[in-house]
Amino acid sequence: MAERLGMVIDMKGCVACASCAVACKVENNLPDGVWWNRILTDGGDNPDTPAGAYPNLTMENIAVACQHCENPACQRVCPTGATYKDEMGRVEIDYDKCIGCRMCMAACPYNARSFNWEEPVRDVDFNYGDAEVPVRPRGVAEKCTLCRERTDRGEEPMCVVCCPTHARIFGDLDDPASEVSKAVVERKAHALLEEQGTRPQVYYFD
Repeated sequence: MAERLGMVIDMKGCVACASCAVACKVENNLPDGVWWNRILTDGGDNPDTPAGAYPNLTMENIAVACQHCENPACQRVCPTGATYKDEMGRVEIDYDKCIGCRMCMAACPYNARSFNWEEPVRDVDFNYGDAEVPVRPRGVAEKCTLCRERTDRGEEPMCVVCCPTHARIFGDLDDPASEVSKAVVERKAHALLEEQGTRPQVYYFD
């Protein structure tokens, strides 16, 4: 039976420690300068940047990655079919079909993709992370895969596993008895940019 995998993020539970971003980077062998998971701050582009002017400062953070939309704008514009929805509801990229046109990047309302302009470079000078994760070459787009290799094995994404406050809930959104489905309903979770009509499978609650 097919699943529709998704996630709910507790914004009050998230302490913006970036453990999710680091865990994702290591698990998925991301090259230098590439982050699939990002912690955004409302005051600016740099981490922990408050909004406002002293002494009237506020600071809010939000964890953002690919939203694995039901109606993904990136898929609609991909000319080669490299971007696709798989049988588990994940939005994925076939790197062999990607021609590097970056139409998907322009179409995504969540700025959730990166592009490999150069051959990937890693400070440690070797590949790391899950041995089944493909090494992406120069000239392709890449993004969060919901840790496809792990979730294919029935495991949770590494960002969920490594969150120290358990602010992330992962599971099958089509199963009303699942923890993630219950959280969406009971916590009145919302999606980002719902007006875009992309129907994200990542939700947030305060």
